[in-house]
Amino acid sequence: MTPPLALTIFDALVFLAVAIPFAMLARARRAIPRLPASAGERSLPRLSVVVPARDEAAAIERAIGSLLAQDYPDLEIVAVDDRSSDGTGEVLRAIRARDPRLVVLRVDELPAGWLGKNHALARGADRASGAWLLFTDADVVFASGALRRAVAYAESERLDHLTLAPLLIARSVLLRAFVAFFAYAFITLWGAYLANDPKSGRGVGIGAFNLVRREAYDAIGGMRPLSLRPDDDIRLGRRLRAFGFRQRVLNGRDVISVEWYASLGSAIRGLEKSLYAGAEYRAVDAVLAIAFIVATMVWPFPGVVLLGGTDRVLLGTAAICLLLGLAETYRQAFGPINGRALAVIALLPFSALGFAYALARSCVLAERRGVAWRGTVYPLALLRSQSGLEGSPASGSVRAR
Repeated sequence: MTPPLALTIFDALVFLAVAIPFAMLARARRAIPRLPASAGERSLPRLSVVVPARDEAAAIERAIGSLLAQDYPDLEIVAVDDRSSDGTGEVLRAIRARDPRLVVLRVDELPAGWLGKNHALARGADRASGAWLLFTDADVVFASGALRRAVAYAESERLDHLTLAPLLIARSVLLRAFVAFFAYAFITLWGAYLANDPKSGRGVGIGAFNLVRREAYDAIGGMRPLSLRPDDDIRLGRRLRAFGFRQRVLNGRDVISVEWYASLGSAIRGLEKSLYAGAEYRAVDAVLAIAFIVATMVWPFPGVVLLGGTDRVLLGTAAICLLLGLAETYRQAFGPINGRALAVIALLPFSALGFAYALARSCVLAERRGVAWRGTVYPLALLRSQSGLEGSPASGSVRAR
C-alpha cells in the first residue's frame, strides 16, 4: 500500500529536521575541543571555588579532597552547607580543621525569592575573595592539575567565562543510553557548540564547571537575577553571553567527572525540577518539544519497517543520521566506540521516549503542585515571575573584553 501524500510530506519534514542538525554537527564535530594540557607558564590569579551542598555527606569528602589536592598556587574553597540534615556539615568541618583553605558557611533558613542552591551559590560568591570564581557541585571530582589548566587557559584566551563538560559516569547500559541522548540533545539539537562561535549569540553554562571572572559576575548582577531558576547553570552562561562577555565551552572529560545519577529512575526524578524550566514553564512549548522528539527521533525507526518506497528511503536515511550523530556525541562524551557503546546507540529511540516522558512528567508535576527540589516546594507562579534572564545591560555599562 502506497503511503498517502500527506504522510510522505510529513516524513520529508522529519528527514529535514534530522538531517540538517546532523550536517551541522558533522561540520562542527571539533567545535568543542578538549581543555589544553598546558597554556604556558604564567602567574595565576587567586581562585575561589564555590561548592553548594545539601545532604551530600556521602560524596562531598571525595569532591572537596580532589579540590584541595590541586596544585593551584592561590586557592580558596568556599563550601556552603545549605540546611543539610545529614552529616554534611560535620564532614566539612573535619576537613576544615585539616586545611584552612576551606571556608565553611552554614545556611539555616532560606530567604524568600530564592531557590536553595542559587542562594548558596550567591552566599559563597559573596564570601569569596578570588579574581576568578568557579561554581561547581558537591559530587564533582577533579583530576590533578584541572584548576591550573583551566584558569591558565581562560587567562591566555582573555575569557570571562569558561565552562567544561564533565565525564558523566553512568554504570548501567540504560542509564548511559539516557545520558548519551541527553548529551546529543544538548550538543546537536540545542547547539551548545555554537557558544564557541563569535558570530553566534548562543550562551552555555554547565553546573559541574562554571568558571567566571569576578568582574563579569558582578556586572551581570550575580545570582540575584537567577534566584528562581532551577536551570541556573545554563542561564548563567546565557546571561554572560547576552551581556557581551567572552565565553567558551570545552570538553573536560579528562579533568572532571561526576556520577550524575545512580539509576535511570533517579535521573528522570532528578530532571523533574529543570526540564519544564527549559520550556519557560509553558505547557504548549513542552508539548511541542515532546511531539518533535517523538516525530524525529522515535518515528523513523518503526516507520522504516512499516512503510515502503520514498517514505522508507527518507526515514531510513533519518535513522542512519540519528545513529551516526549519537555515535559522534558518545565518542566526544565518553570515549571510543566499543561493544557497550553500540548497545547504547541501538537504544536511541527508547532513550528518546524516556526523555520525552521525563519532560512530560516535569510539566505535569509542576502544573499540579509546583517544583519540588531538595525538600522544598516552589509554587509555579513564583517561578514564572522571574524575568530579565538575558536582558541587555544599560548602555555603555558593560563591554566585551
